[in-house]
Amino acid sequence: MKANGDDEPARLLDPVDRVSEILFGLIMAVTILGSLSVATAGTEEMRTVTAAALGCNLAWGLVDAVMYLVRTATGRARNRTFAKAILRAEGEVAHRLLLRALPEHIASLVGPAESEGMRRSLPGLQLDGRPLLRARDYIESIGVFAFVVVATFPVALPFVVMTSPAPALHVSQAIAVVMLFLAGLALGRYAGYARPVLPGLAMAVFGVVLIAAVKALGG
Repeated sequence: MKANGDDEPARLLDPVDRVSEILFGLIMAVTILGSLSVATAGTEEMRTVTAAALGCNLAWGLVDAVMYLVRTATGRARNRTFAKAILRAEGEVAHRLLLRALPEHIASLVGPAESEGMRRSLPGLQLDGRPLLRARDYIESIGVFAFVVVATFPVALPFVVMTSPAPALHVSQAIAVVMLFLAGLALGRYAGYARPVLPGLAMAVFGVVLIAAVKALGG
């Protein structure tokens, strides 16, 4: 997940962040629900495991939301410190520091003249006096929490509406594989793949392997 600097993102969590949080919640739910032994499980065991999956994802969603704020604040603080170091430096030293702050594919295009122009524009960014965390960051952290938690419900629903553990587990696993495929498809489209269905299929295969691994470990 990205840690924002002193820039304001155009959208509330980019597609990679959104899909990643859904994947985290989904994989955790599949792992916990897959630990249910269909041979010996009864209604009470189904409810216990479902509650455990929901509770675990609630806890993970809260932790991930807090860590999102920590990463965002840390990223902004680091960017400000780095910008001040660039302002204090001169010549070749300032150029090297600025290149370190840029993505590699952009840094390769920046020469001393361009970096000096960037350095001179830094005072206009008002590095001091602005809070490290803003209202938008808290809203985004709530979004992180929501994506992790919401991902649990589709795979947990069969255990709520069905009484037999074996069919419920199979339906839950099928839903998980479909959701993983859709998540991979979304990432493939965002990345600009000519055939985004391929990362979707790869993610679905990953889900099948994960489910098989859970079963092999005693699930």
